[in-house]
Formats: sequence, C-alpha cells, structure tokens
Amino acid sequence: MGDSEFPSSQTPADDTVRTRFSWFLSGMAMIFSIPAFILMTAHVGFAGFASENGVSLLQATFMVATIWALPANIVLIGAISGGYSLIGAAVAVALSSIRLMPMVAAFIPEMRGPKTRRITLLLLSHFIAVTAWVMGMERFRHIPRDMRVSYFAGLGITLTVTNSLVVALVYFLSTDFPPVVFAALFFLTPMYFLTSLWGSARDRSVHVAMVSGLALFPLIHHLAPAYDLLLTGFAGGAVTMGYVRWARGRAA
Repeated sequence: MGDSEFPSSQTPADDTVRTRFSWFLSGMAMIFSIPAFILMTAHVGFAGFASENGVSLLQATFMVATIWALPANIVLIGAISGGYSLIGAAVAVALSSIRLMPMVAAFIPEMRGPKTRRITLLLLSHFIAVTAWVMGMERFRHIPRDMRVSYFAGLGITLTVTNSLVVALVYFLSTDFPPVVFAALFFLTPMYFLTSLWGSARDRSVHVAMVSGLALFPLIHHLAPAYDLLLTGFAGGAVTMGYVRWARGRAA
C-alpha cells in the first residue's frame, strides 16, 4: 500500500510550530558564543561588585533579571552606596538607560514579522541590551523575517536567565576572588562593546559618534565629572549631527 493512502498526521500549523521552536533553540544556542561568554565574565565582576557594596544575593539577581543593563545596575549600586534618595537613584538609572531607546527603535523594525503582535514586541523589548542587540542585528539578515521573533526570544531570554544564575552562583564564591580579578573581568564588556559596535555599524556616522565620544570624554570628565557621561552624549551627538548634515550637503 502506498504512503499516499495514509492520511498525514502533520499539518502546516505543526510545521510552523516546529520551525519556530527550532529557531528559538537556535537563539538559545548562542549562549555558547564568544559575545555571550564575555557578557557572563562581566557579570562575574558585577557579582563581586554587588557583594563588596553590601547588596544581597537576591537583590543582585533581581537587578540583573529586571533591569537587564549592566551599566544601569552599576549606577544603581553606586546610588545606593552614595545614599541617594529613591527618586535620585531612579533618575540616575533612567539617564544611564536612555541610550537604549534608539537601539530599541532600530531593532524592533528589523525583528518584527508580518504578523507579530504588539504585545510580543513590548515583552521582547525588555531583553534588548547591547550584547543582544549586536548579536541580533548581525544574524537577522540570515533569518527569515517571520522567524526572527522566535530567534530573539530564545537569545534574549537565555542571556538574561543565564547571567542571573551566574550572578547568584558567583555571589557565593565572591570571597575567594581577589578584587583585581573582578575588575579585569568587568573591563572585558566595554572593550567588547566598542569593537562589536564598530564592526556592526552600517553607517559612517556611527563611527564618527564613537570616535567623538571617546575623544571628548577625558576633557568633559575633567571639567564636569558628575555629569561626564550625559554631557559627552550631548557633545558627541552634536558632532555626529554636524557630520551627517555636512555629508548630506556634500552628496547633494
């Protein structure tokens, strides 16, 4: 009897679910990549930093899972250690995280599929941080548009859960590590961010923004150390806007 005489137990819906799940697993598998490993080493340093500043294990783990932005977590611990008020700490964290807004605005259109629901995009936007952004933008071009949400869900959720567990585990062992080890591991992340953002830039203006920010920061830090990051962002943005206008005028 031929195979065609038997009714198929597979439906298009089943294939779609299986395909989406396979892309979800592909996103999860990126936890074994070099960028993910560098991010985990940075969170090893964060666990030591949190322990040294009197932040409890539960608080440190909760911060990683809910804020999911390493610089913002550092700012929050600094605000706690400095005796900031609740409003002051919230403002400090918000200012450090506002840099992610243009990244989310650029990432969502690349991730959105033809039938993606808005609530799904809102939930997944929580997991958009620098590492996930760079990894997603580099790989989306090789992923079917209607599968990108599933892929990023696996990537973002796995990164967040894994690093939360890393912080919890290292917190128990933090007394066995010298502070210089935590500092060295912590330094790997900004170095990776710089090289990755430079390599993944799709426009020359991104390079201009990075170079101008790096060049202006020492001077601005010397003049106004309390507002150095904020003022450097404004100054670097102004230089970049000037370059964009100059480039458009030259091309016209």
